[in-house]
Amino acid sequence: MVYIMKTIPFGSAVLTLDLECGQLSALHIDGDALIVQPSPLFRFRVRTTAGEYADFSAEQGTYQKDASNDGCGADLSVTFGDFPGIAAGITCTLHLAASQTGTAVNDSLNDNNCLNMSVSVENRTEHLIEWVALFPAVLPALREEEKQGANGNAHYDAEILYPYNEGVLVDSMTMRQHSWFPYQQAQYPSIGAYPVFPNMLCAQMIAYSYLAQKGKRRCLSIAAHDPVRGVKSIDFFPFPSPSPVTAECGGTAADSACTCTDKAGVAIDFRIFCGVGFGENYTMQFPLVISALNGGWEAATEEYRTWLELHLPPRVKKITENDALPDWYTENPLVVSYPVRGIHDTDIMTPNALFPYTNGLPLVDKIAAVTDARLLVLLMHWEGSAPWAPPYVMPPYGDPDNFDEYLHALHARGHLLGVYCSGFGYTIESNLIDNYSCQETYEQNHLVDAMCAGPDGVVAISKICTAQRKGYDICPASALGESLLRDAYLPLLTSEIDYAQILDQNHGGGQYFCYSRTHGHAPAPGPWMTEHMQQMLGNWNDAAGKTLLGCESAAAEPFIGNLQFSDNRFELCYHIGRPVPLYAYLYHEYVRNFMGNQCCCPLPTEIDTLRYRMGYSFSIGDCMTLVLTPDGKLMTHWGTRDFDHAPDMEKTLQFAHNMTAFYREQAKPYLCCGKMLPAGDVVCEEMPFGYHLPKIHVTAWEAADGSRARIFVNPNDEDTVCCINGEEILVPAMQAILKKIHM
Repeated sequence: MVYIMKTIPFGSAVLTLDLECGQLSALHIDGDALIVQPSPLFRFRVRTTAGEYADFSAEQGTYQKDASNDGCGADLSVTFGDFPGIAAGITCTLHLAASQTGTAVNDSLNDNNCLNMSVSVENRTEHLIEWVALFPAVLPALREEEKQGANGNAHYDAEILYPYNEGVLVDSMTMRQHSWFPYQQAQYPSIGAYPVFPNMLCAQMIAYSYLAQKGKRRCLSIAAHDPVRGVKSIDFFPFPSPSPVTAECGGTAADSACTCTDKAGVAIDFRIFCGVGFGENYTMQFPLVISALNGGWEAATEEYRTWLELHLPPRVKKITENDALPDWYTENPLVVSYPVRGIHDTDIMTPNALFPYTNGLPLVDKIAAVTDARLLVLLMHWEGSAPWAPPYVMPPYGDPDNFDEYLHALHARGHLLGVYCSGFGYTIESNLIDNYSCQETYEQNHLVDAMCAGPDGVVAISKICTAQRKGYDICPASALGESLLRDAYLPLLTSEIDYAQILDQNHGGGQYFCYSRTHGHAPAPGPWMTEHMQQMLGNWNDAAGKTLLGCESAAAEPFIGNLQFSDNRFELCYHIGRPVPLYAYLYHEYVRNFMGNQCCCPLPTEIDTLRYRMGYSFSIGDCMTLVLTPDGKLMTHWGTRDFDHAPDMEKTLQFAHNMTAFYREQAKPYLCCGKMLPAGDVVCEEMPFGYHLPKIHVTAWEAADGSRARIFVNPNDEDTVCCINGEEILVPAMQAILKKIHM
């Protein structure tokens, strides 16, 4: 075999391609070898009209030796064809361009360290190109595995920056793979935990941070500079990987290209869903940008933010310039959430002590008096149909007149009212309310035509919240689905409430996968999903006026202009690593969120961690949240069954009071709508409940007037010292301090 090797330098990096084998052969960054196993230049999935699929890679194609492949300088086009099986008749061309001059390539920023990759697919078959995956590199194993000497490269101290929920650093594949959220490939029907942008993943990027041989922290960033923000699956998995992931590495039986060996590493899986029809070609209209950067997770985030600021999604404005926001948005409301039926999601749904709604007023008055905070009361199990049973929610449960009385009483006190909803599900049967059934309505109105369908055209039962309900997933891009949602939610949008988490269960605000060939959209996931959601949510925003809308896990990037106050569930990140404020770093000038109900928090309930989590949210500019039991006590988090270890109410309310005062008196210019900066080199004692969490939360900000400051938050019972860039800082117990940063 004749090996045709090409090297492409970009900044301090050099990528080596084996064109004859169709592989990424090597990547060196400042002398460090970052590829431990050759991998395909690209991969793609072909789906037949019957809904079956097979996966293929560049390793299976035949390299076409034409003049265009010679390239010049740092630009190269590499063409492959003659794939086997159902991919026969498909030709793929990979385009690579690196800028050494700081000029733009494909509307992408280049600052001497970027390699731009894109692909075009000529499809001469009757099949469909479902997705393409670029840069499926196998990188050195992560921190935990390195310490065990798995691959012999002990100088690598590596972690993955993952835009999962709020943002997380993953340094243990063992922890990730044994969590609720292991590597898994998105498919129909959808689940909330799939690694999909824009859904559970907020940004279209991933980064590999490592300690270089020369002792410096370096970062390999992989980001899609896609202004349309189409659907992507972004993930990583241990390599070699266990079945069935190993099969996916090389594809199905039609693909014998698996190159797994016993060389340990972590493989990148970055898929772009094409959204084209059967027999249609596909051309990427944006580059996947590979960058070699100095620094850790902030370096990758900041580079992506530089692109973002030049390509903002629709409706996105800086908070300081957004007159569509209500007056309370720039305050620091304390969110107080509780159910009016039962005590948890799968409880008996009889009214509790906080129903009728006005029964909550004495509790609201007490919390407001101690904290001196404006409250946003956020109700659960208030729906008039059945709890967690979308889309029919109005009128409110039990006593609509009392609901209105409660709303007006809160407003008279200067407080706010919000409600949880449950997104794009269509509930046939409730598992909580025996007399709830929509089967007859579903059949009489032929609502099957409004539901997400699989590749075979069959509408399957939803996998979302199956403990609470049975039903299907609505496709809002179908005419019937959109009208169904509009009619169900319009009474809520036009009510006088202040906030509706209208897309709880739709993590990030995206819709679920749909392959229908009768809805008028492309017969596979793609950019149409993002574009339609933006249009529909924009209509909802217009109807809602100053009533803010939100989702679970905080709005993904294309929807931050529509969903401007959401349940930022950073606690889910504890399942796979350590939360980092990637979301705030990227978007805080444009959108604020709240701490959320902290559902599924894995931190130990026998230790009071609530103030610690409140302090984290506060330090990154989000609003704090209290979740209450019907008897007015604190829950550790929503969904807990351990009520023997309740958080300390007195200390929690005092901490909320202290943070509220600090926000008003000092921190508002930074925590309201500031631009996040790297916090610096922080050294601090760790909390006693694992995860390597520092006792002091430290964030750095630039205010709209250009001033800069660090925020130090101490949620603990004792005064605590941390060291920032060599300087010792004492932070009093349950207090926060602000230190100006002088330029």
